[in-house]
Amino acid sequence: MVDESIDEYLDIVERTFGSEDDGFEFYNSYALEKGFSVRKSYVEWDEANEEIILRKFVCSRKGSREEKHMKREDRKRRPRNLTRVGCRAKLVVARVKETGCWFVKDFIDEHTHPLAPRDLACLLRSHRKISDEQKADIVEMEISELRKHKIMDILVMQYGGYDEVGCTTRDIYNFCHLYKQETVAAGDAQTVIRDMMARQEIDSNFFFKYLVDGEGHLKGFFWADSQSRLDYEVFGNVVVFDSTYRTNKYNLPFVGLNHHRNTVVFGCGIISHETSKSYEWMLRTFSAAMAQKHPISVITDGDLAMQRAIKVIWPDTIHRLCVWHIQQNILHHLGDDLVKEEFRSFIYDHSPIEEHEKKWFDFLERTKVTSEESWLHQMYQMRKLWCAPYLVGHCFLGLSSNQRSESLNSVLYTHVDGSMALFKILEHYERCLSTRRLNESILDIVALQSVPFTEVDASSLEKHAAQVFTPAMFALVRWSTNAASNCTMIEILDADNLSTYVVAKKDRREKKFQVHCEVKEGSLDRISCSCRKLECLGTPCSHILYVLGILQEERLPKCCVPTRWTMSAKAPFPKTRKNNMYDYS
Repeated sequence: MVDESIDEYLDIVERTFGSEDDGFEFYNSYALEKGFSVRKSYVEWDEANEEIILRKFVCSRKGSREEKHMKREDRKRRPRNLTRVGCRAKLVVARVKETGCWFVKDFIDEHTHPLAPRDLACLLRSHRKISDEQKADIVEMEISELRKHKIMDILVMQYGGYDEVGCTTRDIYNFCHLYKQETVAAGDAQTVIRDMMARQEIDSNFFFKYLVDGEGHLKGFFWADSQSRLDYEVFGNVVVFDSTYRTNKYNLPFVGLNHHRNTVVFGCGIISHETSKSYEWMLRTFSAAMAQKHPISVITDGDLAMQRAIKVIWPDTIHRLCVWHIQQNILHHLGDDLVKEEFRSFIYDHSPIEEHEKKWFDFLERTKVTSEESWLHQMYQMRKLWCAPYLVGHCFLGLSSNQRSESLNSVLYTHVDGSMALFKILEHYERCLSTRRLNESILDIVALQSVPFTEVDASSLEKHAAQVFTPAMFALVRWSTNAASNCTMIEILDADNLSTYVVAKKDRREKKFQVHCEVKEGSLDRISCSCRKLECLGTPCSHILYVLGILQEERLPKCCVPTRWTMSAKAPFPKTRKNNMYDYS
């Protein structure tokens, strides 16, 4: 045993190293085997004070706590455990000036404390280190909002035990804190701008633009990647913009519906102040990113500054207020239950405009609304943005249900709060965007590899609809197909190439709809209905399907199958569009 110790001692003192770091790595590896931790201590420089010529590595338990810290009377926290016990173990290495090599000048291997067993030595300070690979994994997992102890559990499973990981949960906490501090130290806005520039180098179609004031403060920011811009090209006929889910200075994305009626994100805009000028800048920048293609319709939460900006930048775009927000304001501003119900009726009242206006006049008279500052009066002034008679026939893709705008936006900001830095919001946005795109990919593969079930005795029209529409949209068409059985013919009006079929529901014959069929070269060319569902939602109504059945048509006309609701919606897109989602993770 003594001979082995002597051999080991001689092996160490006769060693040479290429650098000071090599010497430290050797001593640290030796310490791991023996069961102690090391740290760097005394250092000597050459006469020019340019290069290190001597370095002492010591056991981490060398020395003792200073006397002044032992007798402090102004302590506010409980003192830490004593770790230094005057251990003499050390390795001193010196540099040979002529060769640049390092040799062992002194080595003492006597410890004044118990050594740790091998399975615990890995937890000592100098043996704990987070590798670059682990750091990348930890950052990604934190972006995915995994808690630190969960990250540690995953690393333990990956590496086959805590002794193989090389760090502890506390090390992960410290790393995440330092990583955040370093990022913020570089400047929140500057960090994001550098990140955007790096993305633009990888993706030439990545778009971002920012606005600063005279003092260099960030006032506005907008970005959209190439996939979002392509999505807008196909699905950008209706845009939802909701600024109620804002934090202190951050606003929300521009969103819409894809061919599966799922959320699709067109871009994200951020402004520091909600003014008309700020919103005008944002809408103008959004239009620039989308090749000046303006949406057909836009749905907002009722912000007055946004309303004014839309009139200036998108004057031809149909604007409506989100019904869900109106419902919330009814609860907030109106106390009388009868007044609430009557006011709600204006949202869905489909009577002619003249009759609707009369109802409004009677309502305002009875409720004695005289102050122009009252909420009821303001809503009356904006009635053309939310009352049904003024919105009939305009394309909103069915986005008029009470919580559609709510559900489109809240998913992106479930975990956003006012203290969150801009770069953290960007990370959260990217994670939610990736989730949306993954969901779309899953629905795409389901639609490509299967067809919705139809009964054996289903009509030819229903079976054709199952072939051409995405499954989500076919569910809506099937509802209309079933409803067609409740329709009846009132009369048929024929002209040269145009026939008009007057249709009604069997249980509501007084409410009639006109279905116009245009014949060209002996076959049906176009069909439309006075209910305007085809124009508003993009799917044929029950009245059209009833008439097509009367005409014994076996296939839906092209005008009844908008491309945006089919799997051909993204046909012009690059086939690898889904594969580069994480290029700049």
